[in-house]
Amino acid sequence: MTSLRHFFNEWFVDFFRYLRRLVLYFVRNYLSPKFAIFESFKSVVVGKMYQQRGKNAQLIVNVAVLTVMIIGVALGPSLVVNDSQTQAVLASGFRGNFAFAQESIGGESSLVLGLSTDTQMSVDPLTQVSEKPRADIFEYTVENGDTLAGIAKKFGVDTDSILWLNKGVNEKKLKPSTILKIPPVTGVIHTVKGGETIYSIATRYKVSAQAIVDFPFNEFTNDETFALAIGQQLIVPDGEMPMEVVSSPRGNLAMTPNAGAVSATGNWIWPAQGSITQNFRAWHKGLDIANHSGGNILAADSGTIIHAGWVNSGYGNMIMINHGNGYITLYGHMLSNLRVQVGQTVKRGDVIGSMGSTGRSTGTHLHFEVRTTSGNRDPLGVLK
Repeated sequence: MTSLRHFFNEWFVDFFRYLRRLVLYFVRNYLSPKFAIFESFKSVVVGKMYQQRGKNAQLIVNVAVLTVMIIGVALGPSLVVNDSQTQAVLASGFRGNFAFAQESIGGESSLVLGLSTDTQMSVDPLTQVSEKPRADIFEYTVENGDTLAGIAKKFGVDTDSILWLNKGVNEKKLKPSTILKIPPVTGVIHTVKGGETIYSIATRYKVSAQAIVDFPFNEFTNDETFALAIGQQLIVPDGEMPMEVVSSPRGNLAMTPNAGAVSATGNWIWPAQGSITQNFRAWHKGLDIANHSGGNILAADSGTIIHAGWVNSGYGNMIMINHGNGYITLYGHMLSNLRVQVGQTVKRGDVIGSMGSTGRSTGTHLHFEVRTTSGNRDPLGVLK
């Protein structure tokens, strides 16, 4: 048995030695010459490539950059169309294609606060980037088919403001080619006379002096005392011409009185009635509440007014309330007939102004923010 096992071991050893020598013979006589030819060919090709290295580098770089640009132009719009805020801005840029903005936010307009869905606007208002009001009086040439109401709507003012600035114009007999002066905002354009002050003018036109001061294009010879120069033109937003019939009441209401010592209740109320047209998002730090009929804006909680007037950051006429408990609320796009002043206090539920569409806005709505020291909070998380 042992001799048989020894025989097989020697046989396997001899067999593997045979295979090894067979492979070496095959490599030496058949593969080596072919490998030598391949190596020679490879050396020639590599040498040529090395000699012309970098010859087409500039061409390759230019083609790559051009390709990236073409892809960016072709695919860029598709990368942002799902952003409702971006769609609204694009729609506004193409002369008010608001249907596009409406489609962009789809089902987010379904939640209604205090109104039925039948009263929702045909366009969902959105907060957009900053835009100042017009500064100068615009001259408009009447065309066939124009009406005073249509012209007023086109420029965002009321018919009374146009009639007061164009004495002698007959609203019912508006002739083509007539040149009308259009004020920058609803209200009165006043030429200052001797002895007049910002306060006497405000009383004359039934507005607050603060509303005149806050209009960004009114200038004063002394910014501390608001002194005026004789002959200068002053824009009185929402002013009413004395002794004239007002067909479009301004809604200038009495100022909300100072509430005295107040403290936040922590029990928040809704600042306005309407439909939610845009929720809190990373790119939209507040809540948009729309109501085509406008309406009063209420203080969501008690606090002190720290801003009341126009700002150039897109909010238009804006009010901010410091509630003294780490929270500040912001109310944007309001009409200019603000009913509070900086420094006064308000109670929860006090009327502070009216819903409007000032600043960068696509329709009558309130932009409402809740701010804290650690950043903005979703208003839906604190409102009752």
